[in-house]
Amino acid sequence: MAKDRGEDKELKKGDDVTWRSHGGQAEGKVEKKITERTEAAGRTVDASPEEPQYQVRSDKSGGSAVHKPSALKKKK
Repeated sequence: MAKDRGEDKELKKGDDVTWRSHGGQAEGKVEKKITERTEAAGRTVDASPEEPQYQVRSDKSGGSAVHKPSALKKKK
């Protein structure tokens, strides 16, 4: 069964997610949805309401990162 890419678009604060990190799998929580160009996780994030990005915090390292919805998978 093909994965519907739209399923990851509606993430919210506190959601448990996974993403690829340095060839492995990272896990963490969504901290916030970013819908405008801003500075986050040490870089400029070029997000918009039409193309939001999500700030996540790694459970393992405690580090913060920003990812597009397509890079995040909500844990069941």
